[in-house]
Amino acid sequence: MMGPANQNPSVGQPFPLSKDRQISSIPKAIVKEGESPFWVYPSPQMFWNAMLRKGWRWKDDDINQKDMNDIIKIHNANNEQAWQEVLKWEALHAEECKDPRLKSFGGKATDYSPRARIRQLLGYELPFDRHDWIVDRCGKEVRYVIDYYDGGSVDDKYKFALLDVRPAMDRQVGLLFFENIWDRMKVCWWRWFYSEK
Repeated sequence: MMGPANQNPSVGQPFPLSKDRQISSIPKAIVKEGESPFWVYPSPQMFWNAMLRKGWRWKDDDINQKDMNDIIKIHNANNEQAWQEVLKWEALHAEECKDPRLKSFGGKATDYSPRARIRQLLGYELPFDRHDWIVDRCGKEVRYVIDYYDGGSVDDKYKFALLDVRPAMDRQVGLLFFENIWDRMKVCWWRWFYSEK
């Protein structure tokens, strides 16, 4: 989570950063009075401060103002892409809920998913980031795991990550656990037999 809105420059910050924030297309599950019904992305200044809180430190000429603006654009594009992938899974439950919304999210960059660890054992690289998103499916909370893999150079829409988005089946109990497994089995079947169509 990005934490509180910290828009103040950090001590020793080498250049000013924008405090402008972009509104996402991701609807909030809980909207307080006067707030946007959509999640709002952090500003470059907020992102910088969050990176410092996580222990990141810059060196001379490591990063500049344009780099930070580009990082924000990449961050926002990745989240928009992740939401579109979540909506594909939620389409399996369109009769149950036509308006899924994001309730919460959290980064777990060093807490690799079981699937990422299995892929590593098979010789693939580990993801550079992981998020867990809790989606409100009209009153039912569904956790999604999102692994972010390096997809090469950044394109003109600031996309470069390859996303592995799926409903979680680890640490969830009850009927939702089996529902998520069933969804994953259906999608696997469709990809295997219908991917060329």
